Amino acid sequence: MAASKPVEAAVVAAAAPSSASGVGGGGTAGPGTGGLPRWQLALAVGAPLLLGAGAIYLWSRQQRRRESRGRGDASGLKRNSPGAHLDMNSLDRAQAAKNKGNKYFKAGKYEQAIQCYTEAISLCPTEKNVDLSTFYQNRAAAFEQLQKWKEVAQDCTKAVELNPKYVKALFRRAKAHEKLDNKKECLEDVTAVCILEGFQNQQSMLLADKVLKLLGKEKAKEKYKNREPLMPSPQFIKSYFSSFTDDIISQPMLKGEKSDEDKDKEGEALEVKENSGYLKAKQYMEEENYDKIISECSKEIDAEGKYMAEALLLRATFYLLIGNANAAKPDLDKVISLKEANVKLRANALIKRGSMYMQQQQPLLSTQDFNMAADIDPQNADVYHHRGQLKILLDQVEEAVADFDECIRLRPESALAQAQKCFALYRQAYTGNNSSQIQAAMKGFEEVIKKFPRCAEGYALYAQALTDQQQFGKADEMYDKCIDLEPDNATTYVHKGLLQLQWKQDLDRGLELISKAIEIDNKCDFAYETMGTIEVQRGNMEKAIDMFNKAINLAKSEMEMAHLYSLCDAAHAQTEVAKKYGLKPPTL
Repeated sequence: MAASKPVEAAVVAAAAPSSASGVGGGGTAGPGTGGLPRWQLALAVGAPLLLGAGAIYLWSRQQRRRESRGRGDASGLKRNSPGAHLDMNSLDRAQAAKNKGNKYFKAGKYEQAIQCYTEAISLCPTEKNVDLSTFYQNRAAAFEQLQKWKEVAQDCTKAVELNPKYVKALFRRAKAHEKLDNKKECLEDVTAVCILEGFQNQQSMLLADKVLKLLGKEKAKEKYKNREPLMPSPQFIKSYFSSFTDDIISQPMLKGEKSDEDKDKEGEALEVKENSGYLKAKQYMEEENYDKIISECSKEIDAEGKYMAEALLLRATFYLLIGNANAAKPDLDKVISLKEANVKLRANALIKRGSMYMQQQQPLLSTQDFNMAADIDPQNADVYHHRGQLKILLDQVEEAVADFDECIRLRPESALAQAQKCFALYRQAYTGNNSSQIQAAMKGFEEVIKKFPRCAEGYALYAQALTDQQQFGKADEMYDKCIDLEPDNATTYVHKGLLQLQWKQDLDRGLELISKAIEIDNKCDFAYETMGTIEVQRGNMEKAIDMFNKAINLAKSEMEMAHLYSLCDAAHAQTEVAKKYGLKPPTL
């Protein structure tokens, strides 16, 4: 399906496990999670949202109670056993010291509280694990008030060694590790807490989300800086360029521009054109020999040739496609500043720079570039098409619809703009829970696919709306239409695979379709990410981590890479928690 967005993210950043983002191709995401089961989106950035995990904790607690009743006295010692009188006195004295410490704590006298808790620890019989762990945890709480984070972590560690599923101690240690900038250790502790609490505590979930994002950004910054540029698949590149209609550099070569060799092949006797790196690059584009385009454009630029502006824009575009925004920006800046350059070149450069800014989460700069493009080239349909997508991402739906309307006015045959206008209206109705407007939007989709039966994007967006409405059978038919029109579009197979999971809970069929996507395009990061998310839910952490790492290596932006690292780190943390504490969330 034709890519509809150089807005560097899915048409709408929502329901899929993440956008198949890039420089503007790859796949559309739905308007919201809607009726999707939570397990399907289990590792959306933030703490893993896994259902029923707290049952493990509840079961083990009930087991301990039953065992305790079976043993008799809760202290673990029979009253008439040798030494029982001495031990009980020791424990009583320890409890008294703790109670005194609690009074100091409530009064804000933390140093005195620490002395009392230390006395309780020294008095407590060593076999009284639960009591002893409480004393250590209480002392850690007092150290926390004094911001002595190292001591907090040490005492919580003692508490957890004595009582491995002690939620309070694990969470307090997680917070101490955060203060000590031990992100990995913090994540492991808070992951254990989330599982023990059944993912019901907002505080622990927020801490998990925070540390995952910090880890993701930290790792992505280092990795992205040193990454090897990677050319996307030919299908992705063609989809990207197909989203432009007023883009000079993506138009087919004119006969007079072709090289002598091409003319001989065609039996033509046209005027010989000058040797040009840009024209050679255009020829490579037609041949889908994309790896040579940047070097040929550089030749034209270095020679300050006739097509220097075009070469700068084409080189910048391919820098964006390989994920090198730092190299792309100077070229785009130069084209934009060339007052003598064709206005469509300058407008196109502004669209692409605006998309780049949006990818970098700089919406103000992005909006400025799109507005400038509309000012200098008000009859350029691409400006309104892509600005409309930007407005959707910014939740400015009414403005998005106005832009799509202007694009349609300028280019009535623009199927993409009409499909996306329907999707914008649908999203507005869906988020507002307006049933009459939802029905009107669904009817609009029917009209679009009837009017433009060759527009795969129309079927894809309609399928996502149908999925929200739980019309799964019809959604499946729409994805089949997409595949018939574009059998080499991997993203459609991923969406169809996810549909099988939600609709029929058919895990095998879902994985088969996602595997097919990877077979079609082994550079489809969206497919690897989705596969990794599913493998987490199946409990196959090693395979999940492998899938996430493959997606990381294909990420087209630092922001996307940070998101993927968050998923990978969440899976790593669950693996470590399983090893240390035997805690495993339920699997599919």
